[in-house]
Amino acid sequence: MLKDDVVALLPDLRAFARFMCREREAADDLVQNTVLSALDKQSQFEAGTNLKGWLFTIMRNRFYSDLRAQRRRPAAIEDVESVAVAAVDNPDATLELKELSSALWKLSPQSREALILVGAGGFSYEEAAKLCDCSIGTLKARVSRARKLLSEQLR
Repeated sequence: MLKDDVVALLPDLRAFARFMCREREAADDLVQNTVLSALDKQSQFEAGTNLKGWLFTIMRNRFYSDLRAQRRRPAAIEDVESVAVAAVDNPDATLELKELSSALWKLSPQSREALILVGAGGFSYEEAAKLCDCSIGTLKARVSRARKLLSEQLR
């Protein structure tokens, strides 16, 4: 049943939403709206195709649609450095995680998205290119640039 498969993908959806939204509450809202939209449009899903890709496409489209709507509203002042990083027992690991998070947010949204889809989301370049609505070459270039910039920032 589609609902069970969607529930199984919730951790992946939530992780991707966290990288897109930055804030836990906004990410949770995005996941919830994505699942509601997917369940509402489940008749459009073709059985046997990539459900994860379909859900990520819905989420990505929803995120950018919401982002466009937010640009029309006055923005709140946000302290980028106040973004919470998950606590870890090892203080060095906590510092490294905070540095990685900071470096990721310095990337362009397209580069960050490409890197997360391929690096953390487990999508192939072809699948990620479809999700991002760009060519495979463009996606590979974004991932390459993102990796290079992260490497330079984390030295």
